[in-house]
Amino acid sequence: MKVAILAGGFGTRLSEETMIRPKPMAEIGGRPILWHIMKIYAHYGFSDFVILGGYRIEFIRDYFMRYRYARRDFTIDLGTGDVRWLEAQTDNWRVTVLDTGQESLTGGRILRARRYLEDSTFCLTYGDGVSDVNIADLLAFHRSRAAWCTLTAVVQPGRFGALELTDNAMSVSGFGEKRAGDGGLINGGFFVCEPQVLDLIDDDLTTWEAEPMSRLIERGKLSSFVHDRYWQNMDTLRDKQVLEATWATGAAPWKVWAD
Repeated sequence: MKVAILAGGFGTRLSEETMIRPKPMAEIGGRPILWHIMKIYAHYGFSDFVILGGYRIEFIRDYFMRYRYARRDFTIDLGTGDVRWLEAQTDNWRVTVLDTGQESLTGGRILRARRYLEDSTFCLTYGDGVSDVNIADLLAFHRSRAAWCTLTAVVQPGRFGALELTDNAMSVSGFGEKRAGDGGLINGGFFVCEPQVLDLIDDDLTTWEAEPMSRLIERGKLSSFVHDRYWQNMDTLRDKQVLEATWATGAAPWKVWAD
């Protein structure tokens, strides 16, 4: 199963980092947050990634082109130029890096990846948030529902639009305004999607969280997987500092993988 990661936005609220590189390449503990997200999925057996790039995509391309070699020892004969690669640990991932347009919105980026995603169920998430959500449980929940999309509903105070859930909290009935500190559930990403969602996206200027989500709700096809444990995005410099400090403790909740 493929994992699509939205990684092409401008990230204007984190301009201290994104003046130089795309937000998913901002580092936590010396590694891009994109890497942390991929490690979460890989822990649950997902290793086929589709990176939906755009703004400063060259940083993402360069990172993955060099990924294997940056983590392997080698012996080089300077006279002949022959290189012998020595054993070293590397991640056994398949990574597709797509330029989905600098001006495309989130829905448009997903639609541009259609030919890589339309054959089966796929995972989808944002390139700026980490969590200790159990992806295996999320997928099992999705498969137990007759939904085209399941989002992960998380708790986060302030500045986000709250989800309106049905009484059993398993489906989304709408989106509402959220007051700071009211403890409401928000869309934390970490979606599981069926290919039918691609037909709900109009064009490059479609926001995934707007028309497609509304259309899913109208059809009764958007379910919610409630995750009440750790979730943190990296929207601002303060968020990045929080993540850095958490990683520095050596017990970051999202680090579900073994070294």
